[in-house]
Amino acid sequence: MTSVILFDGVCNLCNGAIQFVIKRDRSARFRFAALQSAAAAPLLGAAASRQPLPDSIVLVEDGRVWTRSTAALRIARGLTFPWSAAYALIAIPRPFRDWVYDLVAKNRYGWFGRRDTCMVPTPALRARFLE
Repeated sequence: MTSVILFDGVCNLCNGAIQFVIKRDRSARFRFAALQSAAAAPLLGAAASRQPLPDSIVLVEDGRVWTRSTAALRIARGLTFPWSAAYALIAIPRPFRDWVYDLVAKNRYGWFGRRDTCMVPTPALRARFLE
C-alpha cells in the first residue's frame, strides 16, 4: 500500500506531527511531502478539483484522498501500539470529529507558530520525502 502524508510545511504543529509519525512508523509505511511542494499536485490529481482540501494534513492512499479527522485517524492506525488504537475514534460521527479537527487547524499558527521555510529532512530520512 502506498501512503503519502501531505502536510503544511510551514506549520510547527504539522511538522511536529510528521516527526511523531516518523518515530512511530517502524515499517516506514508512510512517505511525506509538503502541501506546498511540486510533489503534492500530481498526488492530489482530480481530488483537488472535486472538493476543497484542507491546508493542514491530507493522506493519499492508493490514489484515494483522505482529509481532516479521517486522515489523522487513518494515519494513527498505521502507527505502533498504543497509537494505532486511536483509530477506534473513527466511530465518533465525522461532523463532530471534523469540527474538533477544524478548530485546531484554524488556530494552529496562533497556538504553535509557523516557520519561514518547509522542513528539511535529515539525510537518513530524505528517501521518505517526495521532492
